[in-house]
Amino acid sequence: MSDLTERKTAARKAAFARRKAAFDRNIPGAAGRLSEVLARYRGVSLSGYLPIRTEIDPLPAMAEAAAHGVVGVPVIQGRDMALRFSRWQPDCALRYGPFGASVPQVDDFFAPEILIVPLVAFDSHGGRLGYGGGFYDRSPVMLRNSRPTPAIGFAFDAQQADDLPLEATDQPLDMLVTESRILQFTR
Repeated sequence: MSDLTERKTAARKAAFARRKAAFDRNIPGAAGRLSEVLARYRGVSLSGYLPIRTEIDPLPAMAEAAAHGVVGVPVIQGRDMALRFSRWQPDCALRYGPFGASVPQVDDFFAPEILIVPLVAFDSHGGRLGYGGGFYDRSPVMLRNSRPTPAIGFAFDAQQADDLPLEATDQPLDMLVTESRILQFTR
């Protein structure tokens, strides 16, 4: 195992512990700031995510956005492949997809103009540490080949870390939203 791989593994382990502690606090209205941000983009197509494990829950904000435009969720196509994004509604039928994430029962793919990105850890410069599959590194690049596509990280404040072990292929965030703040990053 390389030094970088070992550092990423250790950073993920520490971040998962911080995220679980934040999740266990059951913070009321945790998606409120995300709703504020998405209200600025009313009618713009976006992809959120259906939370797994101890991820912060974006569903209240996604439901509000779905009342005004197209909202989708990621669908994993396979190892080392970019995500595809299928239309989602708060009451749509779901099925189990890879990695325990639910996805719409019927695929209706589209290219979102904004990505709400889950993560394990983030830093004060917009760096993002994910689960290690590279899905949110390949997917923004693919979408940005057609048009600008902001990547908005959504996380608990507790997931912030210093000195994340990042690689050149790790795609940075354009914005980060937590339960208490909104951070904008310039590129």
